[in-house]
Amino acid sequence: MNSAQPSQVKLLLAFTAIYFIWGSTYLAIEFSIETLPPYLMTGVRFFIAGVLLYAWARWRGAHKPTLTHWRSASLIGGLMLFGGMGTVAYAQQWVDSGLAALIIAMVPIWMVLIEWLRPGGNAPGLRVFLGIAVSFVGLILLIGPGDVMGTSNDNLIGGSMILLATFLWSIGSIFSRIVKLPSSSMLSTAMQMFSASLMLMLMGVFQGEISQINVDAISLKSVLSMLYLSIIGSVVAFTAYIWLLKVVPPARVATYAYVNPVIAVFLGWALNNEMVTTPMLTGAALIITAVVIIVSQQQKRSKVVPQVD
Repeated sequence: MNSAQPSQVKLLLAFTAIYFIWGSTYLAIEFSIETLPPYLMTGVRFFIAGVLLYAWARWRGAHKPTLTHWRSASLIGGLMLFGGMGTVAYAQQWVDSGLAALIIAMVPIWMVLIEWLRPGGNAPGLRVFLGIAVSFVGLILLIGPGDVMGTSNDNLIGGSMILLATFLWSIGSIFSRIVKLPSSSMLSTAMQMFSASLMLMLMGVFQGEISQINVDAISLKSVLSMLYLSIIGSVVAFTAYIWLLKVVPPARVATYAYVNPVIAVFLGWALNNEMVTTPMLTGAALIITAVVIIVSQQQKRSKVVPQVD
């Protein structure tokens, strides 16, 4: 895609990709783990995506990564994709896709808190503090206590695991700013995916997931969902995201953070008969409002548009 004077059609397609595709990945995870074990499925997902993105990045001229680059990519991939997305896939055995997406919307809140608490970090302003407070009220409505959701304690256990995943993702995001990674974001992401895929598959073996695989019971829906996550969710949507960062202000691109949960909840309700309760809608509204406040405030402070080689 040519970044000079992008057409409205290209912009519409790119925003549709990061809004709808990324919003649909939670339901795709739900479908894929119906007959595939979560860690092995996620490992294969990122292996396919990592190999494709790596080949594409190198074909487009990205320089061969160094050993230091691989160490950094393994650290970031371990935190964000193995610890983050792997835990999400595991937790979605008990938590609906829409609820998972709403909890994951907490990532910007964690980022602010980690940035504040780190040595030499910056304290958030009053508006951001308000957003943090609102988000935690919404979180309580979403995952606990158990009776608030009108279901079992599975929401509390699974929701807590996803909350841990968002924390690990946020830690990885912070580290990605300071470790040495390739200048090409596409190559860097490919390396993170590939490194994490090996960790995820090893974790699957450690968890005994190989013995859980029943080839005859694997559904076409699960396989197609895994391929959708690999190619459409990881490769296509990520490429659209990188292109958008080049051609529009980052504040517009960041809107995916509060559109994705809405898409995920709607798809879970429409295609998977997931329950949507009043406490869930209230908690969702509070968290999304908090994310809007925090993302918009952080974008005002940022003057630099990310560049990709």
